Amino acid sequence: MNDDAEQQPLTRIPPYARDQLAKAFVTALTHEDAGTRERAEDRARRWRGVLDRLADGSLTVGSRTPVAGLPAWVTPEVVRGGFATGEASAGGPLQPYEKEAAHRAGVPSDRRALFVHALTEAGLADLCALLDDGRYEVSVPEEAALLTVAWLVRSGQVAEAVELVEVLEPFADRLRFTPRPSVAPAPDASAVHRTTAADAGRSLARRRPHAAVETQREALTVWQPFADELLVHWLETAEDERVLARTPDEGWYERGAALLHRYRLLAAAHTRCGKHRNPKENLGILRGALEDTVAGRSLDARRLGLLRHAVASMVRRRGVPGSARHLTLRGRQAAQGALPSHHTLAQLVLRRLGELPQEVGAADVEPLVVAVNEREHQETGLPVGAPVPASIRGVVEATLSAPLGTLVERGVVPSAEVLAELVPQLVAATTAQAYPDEALRTLMAANYRAFRNRRSLLLVHLERQVRVEELPWVRAVSGQRGDEAAQEGAHAALRQLGELAVQGFPGTLLPNPLVRELGVLARQADLGAPMVEELAADIFMGTFSPKFLTAARIAAELLRGTLYERYYGIDYADIRNLAIAESGEALTRAYRPRTSPQFARLCTARAGAAGWGSVAANGKVIEQAQILTTHNLATLVRQVGIAPEPGWEDLARRCFRTVCRLVARVHHNPRPLATIKDAAYAWRQLLFFLALCTPAEQIRLLGGLDEETARHPAHVAARLAPALAGLRLVATGGTFTADGTALGGRARRFLGWSTETHWLRRLPPTRNHAAG
Repeated sequence: MNDDAEQQPLTRIPPYARDQLAKAFVTALTHEDAGTRERAEDRARRWRGVLDRLADGSLTVGSRTPVAGLPAWVTPEVVRGGFATGEASAGGPLQPYEKEAAHRAGVPSDRRALFVHALTEAGLADLCALLDDGRYEVSVPEEAALLTVAWLVRSGQVAEAVELVEVLEPFADRLRFTPRPSVAPAPDASAVHRTTAADAGRSLARRRPHAAVETQREALTVWQPFADELLVHWLETAEDERVLARTPDEGWYERGAALLHRYRLLAAAHTRCGKHRNPKENLGILRGALEDTVAGRSLDARRLGLLRHAVASMVRRRGVPGSARHLTLRGRQAAQGALPSHHTLAQLVLRRLGELPQEVGAADVEPLVVAVNEREHQETGLPVGAPVPASIRGVVEATLSAPLGTLVERGVVPSAEVLAELVPQLVAATTAQAYPDEALRTLMAANYRAFRNRRSLLLVHLERQVRVEELPWVRAVSGQRGDEAAQEGAHAALRQLGELAVQGFPGTLLPNPLVRELGVLARQADLGAPMVEELAADIFMGTFSPKFLTAARIAAELLRGTLYERYYGIDYADIRNLAIAESGEALTRAYRPRTSPQFARLCTARAGAAGWGSVAANGKVIEQAQILTTHNLATLVRQVGIAPEPGWEDLARRCFRTVCRLVARVHHNPRPLATIKDAAYAWRQLLFFLALCTPAEQIRLLGGLDEETARHPAHVAARLAPALAGLRLVATGGTFTADGTALGGRARRFLGWSTETHWLRRLPPTRNHAAG
């Protein structure tokens, strides 16, 4: 959920929870897949917990401390929508590794006994051994707590260790505070991976043979050859292409009976293809006629006519069996049928993956996806040289462990959303670099990776999600950080990630998970670089945190006097003064305000809304905030110093391609509003990058926009004509009227949200665009 947006009224929450429980319950009862039913049962259990605790008052939705008796630092179990279930993620039954640890220590199998043992000399020695070899996994942050205690004790910081133990002790019987031992060491900090070898293996193991493909394979390799045998058998009785023109001899009947016996064996063994059972199909006609004839039953005129027609049509379409035409066709079909299935190739690749460490990615994926070799042919029967299909290669390539930029370049990271999933691995390493001690650095990196798996809560009153520095064990070692080195490392990582995101995915709004990771690095770098999240229109309550106005001030300092300011009708000088005035007010009041009412009023006025309330009205206000702040682009350029290659003109051109691609999806789309909103995002980034171009680059880029639209369906150019006219108008010194139009409505400012029918949905009638 959003860190800085007030949320929906709580009176709407119980119906939502009940609806989710009902959906999970229906799925658990009716879904055909057992795994899906099992997962639905687990969801239903969690939602029942939500409703039960809402009813008895032990759960408070909208709070940073939603579960009675659990402080904010405890990782709550969270279900869809940001609802805490009332359980702690580090709670529940003892894990197998905890039971094994209790057995080794000779203590009862309960968490308090394990907690107490960990604080003994022997227990601390075990924890220190884990610290030194780094072979442990932290799945939830709490599992790093007692390792931190051990590090403090051996570092001579006993008082800090005792203070941390006092914080943890009340929860010793409920939460697990020790990590899971692992056979693999800590992952390489310079490399990240999208999935582990184990993840890829599980994905391949779930693959089943494709029913349609296997049915076709059976038809090609079993039933068509058998149909040829039946055809040859009937042709022995033909004269002048007339079947049964010659009386069969005794041997013909015996061979016919053998064919029918083999048919029954084939039908029992090969059950995918059912056409051979159809009495109207050629194979069914030939087989049925043979059964009657072998049994001594004469064929009536109708059956004989069907038989002769089937034989004649088979010969006419494919040639007589054994002829050159027939042999060529059957050879081609046999080769096609002999191709190994994707399922069998997936099993081969699964074997290759099994030879790698399972809990990390693969440093080199090429050996995993090469063609079948001679040894594998001998072991599996797969043909030598059979290639691994693209669908399986994609699963394996996602395990590649490499620098993040390499993964983006190779397409392993196809979107900003996927990039956001991987960034915590890199940010964890960057954050940990602030700790000079190697063991503590490894521990804090593992803790951060686990913390980033913590799901966001539904919050109200601009409450902020818990930050990693609020965890008691992180606070306990905060004094170990080398601030200067940490700031330099965080700044370098922030600039690298910012450039990677902007260069790799221009025209795409930075997703909130990525914004949060950039925000962590910005705070560590101490750059005064506020990172603002996308606010959800359906739960927006009309307020913004002060960092939105700060971000708008940064944009003002970068964009004042540019095409961006003129296009969107912004007075950046006024915004700069507003930010200075609010900052002065905060200083005189000696605390930072929780909201920025001036910024909220400005966005509301620019949106032309009387206030907030409906989703569309909320969206218009939020969009104005994104326009004024440039949604982090100005902050990344001015405060962080990103300079993506090959330059702003290239990024602007790629943004326009994204606009065209998205607008193409509007055609015949019954619900195009989300697509229009995304196109407006890309358009806004086009304007931002265009504003940073030189005048010569702007002229060149504007001159090539029509050429780009010509590469898309005709309706794209027609729909974008008002937006392009508006852009060119402003570029040549013109302005929009108050309603965002010009030239009698032929030019329009491109915004994504509207409380009326969006003009982009209406195809202009001036030309015939039916071909689009």
